[in-house]
Amino acid sequence: MYPRDLSYTMPPEWAKHSRSLISWPVQASMVYPDNYETVCRGYEATIRAMAEFEPVAVVANAADREHVSALFADNNRIEVLAIEHNDAWLRDNGPTFVVNSEGDVAGINWKFNAWGGKYSPWDLDDAVAPQILAHYGKRQFDAPLVMEGGSLHVDGEGTLLTTEECLLNPNRNPDLTREQIEELLKQYLHIDKVIWLNLGLSGDETDGHVDNVACFAAPGKVIMQVCSDPSDDNYAITQENLRRLSEATDAKGRKIEVIAIEQPPYRSYEGSRLTLSYLNFYFVNGGIILPVFGGDAEETDRKAVQALQQAFPDRQIRTVDGMAVIPEGGNVHCTTQQMP
Repeated sequence: MYPRDLSYTMPPEWAKHSRSLISWPVQASMVYPDNYETVCRGYEATIRAMAEFEPVAVVANAADREHVSALFADNNRIEVLAIEHNDAWLRDNGPTFVVNSEGDVAGINWKFNAWGGKYSPWDLDDAVAPQILAHYGKRQFDAPLVMEGGSLHVDGEGTLLTTEECLLNPNRNPDLTREQIEELLKQYLHIDKVIWLNLGLSGDETDGHVDNVACFAAPGKVIMQVCSDPSDDNYAITQENLRRLSEATDAKGRKIEVIAIEQPPYRSYEGSRLTLSYLNFYFVNGGIILPVFGGDAEETDRKAVQALQQAFPDRQIRTVDGMAVIPEGGNVHCTTQQMP
């Protein structure tokens, strides 16, 4: 039986959460292990920001559990789960939660292969989702699909947003066609239509995760980060994605309204472009956790806060330092996972 057959569906991220989940960094797997303390401070800030709005569960390796528990001993909204993991991107290797018509929560256990085999080992990461589901006593659906949570967004009314660059990449599911992937998404997430964007942002080593590109603000409404500089690689990328959105309709037949957010200025680290994105924000109950970048990005930071506050007048926009974690390849949304 598929989740769809049992009336399970993936709620949109802005729906009520019972908690947020996040993994604690693992120095051995970091791209820049010398930055471990900085990255940990970034994770701590994100965890504390989320805990202002809702309970948070921190997945920690046994070797780190005592330290992490002590770090958050002052906050009874933060719990620590001892689950071994290779890397700290729970959006991608954690479960995707679904809810049925009676309100029962279950989880999809996707296959995980470290973004197309880019990092090794990943065996512990692939085993994280079942342990989380077992800990909370949630039903588990095993999907025959390599999939990361950062590669999809849903509107809660039957529409899913993703990119061809990621889901159709031969390093994920080489034996499946676009139509077969769509059918599996329909059965496991209970969606009716996939809107396919083209590419992700320049420099993104995830092969185009949509959570850096665009997300639903509401059914029929998409927020998208845009680039106005024709000399920037992101200009052509965002123009094509805007074109696709302009021609798209959702599962209910609605045309898509686009809310544009200007991208931050170009930055690099150790010679590689950083994938700076305001779209890597995370919904919490009554709020939004937004990475901002400071310095020459202060103006675009301000505009991003303004755009999100206008789109979500009833939510508090809580900013965190987006530079703390981004050299490792991701940001707030990449590190988190919501449980309805």
